[in-house]
Amino acid sequence: MSDKEDMASDGNLNVTLTLRLLMHGKEVGSIIGKKGETVKKMREESGARINISEGSSPERIVTITGPTEGIFRAFSMIAQKFEEDITAAMTNSNVTSKPPVTLRLVFPGSQCGSLIGKGGSKIKEIRETTGAQVQVAGDMLPDSTERAVTISGTPQAITQCVRHICSVMLESPPKGATIPYRPKAMPIPGAHAVLAPQHSAQAFAIPGQYAFAHQDLTKLHQLAMQHIPLPSLGQSNPTFPGLDASAPTSSQELAIPNDFIGCIIGRQGSKINEIRQVSGAHIKIASATDGSAVRQVTITGSPASISVAQYLINARLSSTLTGLGVL
Repeated sequence: MSDKEDMASDGNLNVTLTLRLLMHGKEVGSIIGKKGETVKKMREESGARINISEGSSPERIVTITGPTEGIFRAFSMIAQKFEEDITAAMTNSNVTSKPPVTLRLVFPGSQCGSLIGKGGSKIKEIRETTGAQVQVAGDMLPDSTERAVTISGTPQAITQCVRHICSVMLESPPKGATIPYRPKAMPIPGAHAVLAPQHSAQAFAIPGQYAFAHQDLTKLHQLAMQHIPLPSLGQSNPTFPGLDASAPTSSQELAIPNDFIGCIIGRQGSKINEIRQVSGAHIKIASATDGSAVRQVTITGSPASISVAQYLINARLSSTLTGLGVL
């Protein structure tokens, strides 16, 4: 969030904003488009500056800066693009209900209390007014003082929701210094540049743990970097180093549409158990709630184990939605 300027006399926001979004590589690819044509069009038509962080991290920061209406136009275009992606993916799938468009914004943690409001009153008001689902992460993003705010709904609901959030954030500027979240290249927690060949066999060792065949390690690396399904890692399901119980623990909540919870759990719990074993995280799926279209999934563990669990869950959803196969 940038400097607060003046409020227009008619009550509308008259400010220059900087908003940050957290996206996976697949989402970033959709925004950039072929030869950068999509993001170029968004920049030209919205009047906002849209910058995408460099690097090989599976997560990227998308920064949108400009006058208020330009910001909202850019958000509308991004949400609409994701809606088109979902519709296209469903064309050849058996999924009956369309999942909502989801965007993750990043805000200083000191502002999030104002967004939630006393007893959750403000966030409830925004949900009811816009029709969008809004969730504020309970914990700071790793090595930062920022928190993720997840918005789900139709493109129209999301854009309206962003308007309300910006209004709240402008009324409550951040307190103290903000340490921004910077995604790190972390394909496999604990697997460093010292991955070494094992004798004559093409395998790599993760220090203190297991040796994987080269193709298995490559596939897991692709999962983290490209957001694709995780193949079977042979007969065993090792837990990676760096995900041990002594690491600081936190929790992250996800909202999974009811139609997709089965693909996360798998037959007799096989898939969710696999994700638990590979990530080292504790994963709890809440019981179905009457009238709710989603199930709450709570992931608890070290930041690294939470990240891996999220990648695996997203990969399951992606593979189911696009018909790319199963784990």
